[in-house]
Amino acid sequence: METTVTNLFGATLQSVNVNSGSDRRHFERRLKSLERDVLRMGALVENSFRLSHQALFARNLEVAKELPLLDKQIDRFYKQIEIECAALLTSESPVAQDLRLLSAFMQLVRDLERIGDYAEDLAEIAIKLFPYPPHRCVPQIEEMSHHAQAMLATSLVALADLDADAGKAVKRLDDFVDDAYQVLYQTLATERDIKGVVEPILLLALVIRHIERMADHATNIGQRVAYIVTGHRS
Repeated sequence: METTVTNLFGATLQSVNVNSGSDRRHFERRLKSLERDVLRMGALVENSFRLSHQALFARNLEVAKELPLLDKQIDRFYKQIEIECAALLTSESPVAQDLRLLSAFMQLVRDLERIGDYAEDLAEIAIKLFPYPPHRCVPQIEEMSHHAQAMLATSLVALADLDADAGKAVKRLDDFVDDAYQVLYQTLATERDIKGVVEPILLLALVIRHIERMADHATNIGQRVAYIVTGHRS
């Protein structure tokens, strides 16, 4: 009788251990799938930034029309990722590092979603600017946009590689964009002898503000990558 109980007890324990291992493997598969979705969302956002740049500086209104559809795709990823993060956070399998990764992902996709929103706004501004001749500040604004795009690309590579140093480096790159914003804002704000309407000046001021905010969100993504890897907030 005792042997039977021991055997039954041993079998039960073995069953529990197998189930526990199976649960963990299932959790890890879901986590890997989530990571891929975050990177896919990042690729869509990177593309939306690139298209908004073309709309503004190549004056390509055809690509401007693509942004609303692209933004809908980004929003779908955002909602899907948030739901999956919440589901994994409330499951029984996460360990401390998983919790850090999931909480960082929930914040990081908000940054990505905001960059996508700004890209769509820039495309709308490009359409409004199209009837006006290019302003003399456009080459400097274009350089500012290129730099912000490079920051986003760097932060996404850091995320794909889980490279804390690359994530932290994005913050140092932000100084160029901040400085460019200050110089361009002063130039636009002190514009004199404006011929015709002031709308293009106001729209360009909005453009540089959007680009500056996009760079800030790229910086946030880099910092969140560093937090995922190190567990320390900078």
